[in-house]
Amino acid sequence: MFLRRHRKHSAGETYEYWTLCESRRTAAGPRQQVVATLGKLPGEEPIEEAGWEQLEALLDGRPAVPPQMRLGQSPAAALTGPRWEVVDVRGVRVERARDFGEAFLGLALWRRLGLHSLLAELIEPGGEEVPWPTVAAVLSVARFCGQPSELGIAERWYAHSAMEDLLGVSWEKINDDRLYRGLDVLAAHKDKLCAHLMERYRSWFGVQFEFLLYDVTSTFFEGQAEKNEKAARGYSRDSRPDCKQVCIGLVCTPEGLPLSYEVFAGNRTDVTTVEEIVRTMEGKYGQAQRVWVMDRGMVSEKNIEFLRARGARYLVGTPKSQLRAFEAALLEKEGWSEVQSGLEAKLVAHPDGRGEEQFILCRSRARGQKEAAMLARQSDALCEELAKLDRGLAQKPQADLEAVGRRIGRWLGRYPAAGKVLDILVRHDGEGRACGLTLSCPLAPGQWTAHTQGAYLLRTNCPERDPAQLWRWYIQLTQAEAAFRTAKSDLGLRPIYHQTTARVEAHILVCFLALAMWRTLEMWMRGKGLGTCARRLVEEIATIKSMDVVLPVRRGEQVAQLRLRCVARPERRVAELLVRLGLDLPTRSRIVEDLPAAALGNVVQKTIP
Repeated sequence: MFLRRHRKHSAGETYEYWTLCESRRTAAGPRQQVVATLGKLPGEEPIEEAGWEQLEALLDGRPAVPPQMRLGQSPAAALTGPRWEVVDVRGVRVERARDFGEAFLGLALWRRLGLHSLLAELIEPGGEEVPWPTVAAVLSVARFCGQPSELGIAERWYAHSAMEDLLGVSWEKINDDRLYRGLDVLAAHKDKLCAHLMERYRSWFGVQFEFLLYDVTSTFFEGQAEKNEKAARGYSRDSRPDCKQVCIGLVCTPEGLPLSYEVFAGNRTDVTTVEEIVRTMEGKYGQAQRVWVMDRGMVSEKNIEFLRARGARYLVGTPKSQLRAFEAALLEKEGWSEVQSGLEAKLVAHPDGRGEEQFILCRSRARGQKEAAMLARQSDALCEELAKLDRGLAQKPQADLEAVGRRIGRWLGRYPAAGKVLDILVRHDGEGRACGLTLSCPLAPGQWTAHTQGAYLLRTNCPERDPAQLWRWYIQLTQAEAAFRTAKSDLGLRPIYHQTTARVEAHILVCFLALAMWRTLEMWMRGKGLGTCARRLVEEIATIKSMDVVLPVRRGEQVAQLRLRCVARPERRVAELLVRLGLDLPTRSRIVEDLPAAALGNVVQKTIP
């Protein structure tokens, strides 16, 4: 579900409002449906005003204590009444505009996850000028805001954002060397950070961890990465086989909340990582009868036996070739139950008849149409290339039959799916030279390939007998895939610029923490009725700026300078989202500079007429 902004013009006025929309699959294709219309603000003024002195409470989500109720202040300091000055309006100017909204949201998530207090307990202060928990917050919030490198954070982002005001650390103290050393310090606490997030998910969202989703992705390096022992060339999910890479195995909940991860060598196959990740999770969080959900890239008989021997439940995809063993059940028209519009499923027993496992046959009409269209495109492209080769052989027959075979094989390798259903015959002339090609029909309707389009097979040892429920458990793997997309597209997981093993793993840890913040925001939005598309919400909140308003004020017969730091009032549509989210901004300005006339020199030594 996602937010959509609407604009309406009526009687010369412009009105804006939000609707919550959902994309659904229908027989006629994907359609978008309005689920709800978000309410309006009760009035023009904010519900409750808070000042910069209450910033920590605002970030933590605690009620802002009125200044007059705070302990340790004199009655004069607790006054909240207006302060009047005589201002030369022609000399008012705005300076130091900063990006406030996105940094404020990221830091609020960081603190509400309790990561600031955890790191303060784990990292003992050692006399450093900037505490390491603060450096960790800078790294993670910057990654949440999509900053790709520590150098960019130090040279541009920190100085142009409101992080200096939010953390109280001046921009001169944030440099790339301090950030790199912060990575080294943070990396030592990976396991405790993961355990803390798990407990926070349980207390905040009530997550039970009955199901664990596991998937593997890869991310590539810029550079040779010669000092990284895990960097290697392998199957690239980023279509960059020319670059070295590392593989990342991620464990998350069905809601997409990341729990833990492991970094593997770039040439490691997915199927070899299962035992290591299961042992790691059991060592950290205990051995329980959780249901492990994995795709077919993780499946091998050895892994299945390993899970079964440990008393673990599993629900996994299987290679498509195993559909042959269930050909009769797939072609039968009885026994199918409709899971959702256009998708059917049914249970079939294990061929060994022992009842320890069961298989779920699934058949999707939309997926079948997609696979048929993909196969048709490949077949058309392959036939076109082979037709060119046929015309060339007709004009100039080739005696080197091996060369002709290599040319055919090159095109079959480029279009492997089409190559499986095409029958290619090389014609020869009287001298034994290749003089043309004969192609069969690309795909006959009764062929086995046509029957398997849109069909796939699941395997499980769970006692559940409802195929619809088992399918819904398996389809939760899309949450792990969505987590990878978020990490790569929104959080800058790829490419990696670090070259050493330790720094690369620290970089991935920061991306993992930013991913936890991002997915937590999505859960927060879902609980507040704002959908699950965090990207749109972040874009809207990022429009909020902070700035300094410089006022030349009259003090007697002289002019002084008053500098106020304030947050711009968000536009009404953004304010509606903040109210719905329950996120309060500091609305009262703060005096950051009050220079007397004597300190201003001749520039302002004048009277106001």
